[in-house]
Amino acid sequence: MKAVIFDMDGVLFDTERLGIEAWDYAGKKMNIEKTEDMVFKALGMNVKTVNKMLKEEYGKDFDIELFRKYCDEYVDEFISKNKVPVKKGLYNILNYLKENNFKTAIASSSNKNTILRNLKSADIIDFFDIIVSGDMVEKSKPEPDIYEKAAELLDLSPAECYAIEDSRNGLLSAQGAGCKTIMVPDLWQGDKETDSFIIAKCKDLDEAIEFISI
Repeated sequence: MKAVIFDMDGVLFDTERLGIEAWDYAGKKMNIEKTEDMVFKALGMNVKTVNKMLKEEYGKDFDIELFRKYCDEYVDEFISKNKVPVKKGLYNILNYLKENNFKTAIASSSNKNTILRNLKSADIIDFFDIIVSGDMVEKSKPEPDIYEKAAELLDLSPAECYAIEDSRNGLLSAQGAGCKTIMVPDLWQGDKETDSFIIAKCKDLDEAIEFISI
């Protein structure tokens, strides 16, 4: 095993809860309901796929640009007053991987600017060899494209890469690509299907270190 590919939201950063708050804020601004339910459905999806889902839920005339404006407004306000909240064990696992000569990548459905903002906020941008954002692949998670792309850019096969994920869409994506997949649950705790193929379910990134062999 030569590399670890990380999802970002819910794995590196405690941003999925922030996302729920942002969607709730935007929903109240636009007088729409069930935004929290929609967040769970959207976990791991890229912007294009989420937009399609929103149109299907709220109608073809739903103002997605305004909705995203309100979401960004909420998140930007939070980050202007606080650093992006990191997950337990983040710095430990990145230092472990660096010391043991693993390659590292991010495979996140978020856009590139959001990924870079978060990495800079946590001062970890130099730990990653490759960043693959949701807008760099045609098909969103749960399709395997983003993990296949990350492995390709690392010049490795997916079978030589661990993937660390928290969402159902992300786990299916990593498994479909052929990565050895570790789950670190965040908002969603897994199900029988995903439990059947992951190599470990860890309470945090510190515990995940134990399942990464040198």
